[in-house]
Amino acid sequence: MPKEILLNAFNMNCVGHINHGLWTHPRDQSDRYHRLDYWTSMAATLERGLFDGLFLADIVGVYDVYQRSVDLALRESIQLPVNDPLMLVSAMAAVTKGLGFGVTVNVHAEEPYIFARRMSTLDHLTDGRIGWNIVTGYLDSAARAVGRAVLGEHDTRYDRADECLDLLYRLWEASWDDNAVLRDRQARVYADPGRVRKVLHMGTYYHAEGYHLSEPSRQRTPVLYQAGTSGRGRKFASRHAECVFISSPDTTIARAASRAIREGAVEAGRRGDDIRIFTGITVVVDKTPKAAKDKYEDYLRYASPEAGLAHFSAGTGIDFSQYELDEPIVYGKGNFVQTSVDLARERGWTKRSILSDMALGGRYPLIVGDPHQVADALEAWIDEGEVDGFNLARTVAPESYEDFIDLVIPVLQERGRYKTAYGEGSLRNRLFGEGNRLPARHHGAGFRFDGTFGKGE
Repeated sequence: MPKEILLNAFNMNCVGHINHGLWTHPRDQSDRYHRLDYWTSMAATLERGLFDGLFLADIVGVYDVYQRSVDLALRESIQLPVNDPLMLVSAMAAVTKGLGFGVTVNVHAEEPYIFARRMSTLDHLTDGRIGWNIVTGYLDSAARAVGRAVLGEHDTRYDRADECLDLLYRLWEASWDDNAVLRDRQARVYADPGRVRKVLHMGTYYHAEGYHLSEPSRQRTPVLYQAGTSGRGRKFASRHAECVFISSPDTTIARAASRAIREGAVEAGRRGDDIRIFTGITVVVDKTPKAAKDKYEDYLRYASPEAGLAHFSAGTGIDFSQYELDEPIVYGKGNFVQTSVDLARERGWTKRSILSDMALGGRYPLIVGDPHQVADALEAWIDEGEVDGFNLARTVAPESYEDFIDLVIPVLQERGRYKTAYGEGSLRNRLFGEGNRLPARHHGAGFRFDGTFGKGE
């Protein structure tokens, strides 16, 4: 039986996200990102298309590596300005019933104790449809903005994130028993004090002593997303991630990454299929191949490859503006997106080749065609790349999502590759079919109260 495709809309609470420059297209509405009806309308559209989730990226710094300046980022709105993604979720949840929400929050930008309550609140308000994309950051500008001289070393950031997750598991999974909330009006007991306990954590990076402020939500721990595929990132994913986002230029690289991620999960005592793998993709579709090609060429007239190059500069830490088009580029080691640096080095990318790959302003693989051609290509990514689904990047908003829903989804459904209705339960249950809570074999499940909890480590 063919694997059913999972699908997230990939977006950000800003104007320019992945495919840069397209905000200038006359039909694009992304400059309405600061209006609530823009997001509630989008959520309703995605729900009509039975998308599994809206995956919201985020940064807490600026892209100032290219030309050693923030000027181009401001002119082209390269993820600047950018608003808080979490503030959107409750409004979108109010107009949907099945759409999930994956929100990106930098683990080093939040106090775990406060963050735990914010996510529990969203899990309550969405009735268990919230997920957290865990990132450790890669922008020195973000570190400076919060008072640190430089960003921490790459692997050390993951060490800190490991400890942060352990503290969060204690808060989400163990502070309140399942039956702690009684709501007994006659006895005047809302919660049984004997079933709620203090969390005590004394670690290397975090110290905490306190009760989780929220009563248990449907999932307790949100669905855990993660995007790091470096060696240390995969180790982190093996322990924590339920959904992993990869960025691969072709199915061969996607397959190698997918296998490494699943093997890591098995080594960590989990199953290979305990992780759902999503790859980034861009689609331009229309009713006929010619119409799709014409639409793509229309989009090209508004796209900004240079803005895409500036985005890539921030990810690699390399100021590409200092290089000539065909000059060899020195790709070194650093604190940036290591997989991007490694791929660029292996392929010997020059400034010219990067700009060519970013003709549409973004770095994700591009599919242009009629609905059947697009469906064929997506199936090949699933079968040959061994991924589970896609983070679909927007081009012209919201029409790129509407086109995909109206033209591609019906073809995938006819082929038995896409659902015809939402499943039951929480986001976690719909993704994995094993209930609303973390499965027992997940690292986080080991923090549930067993009678010895609370001594700290």
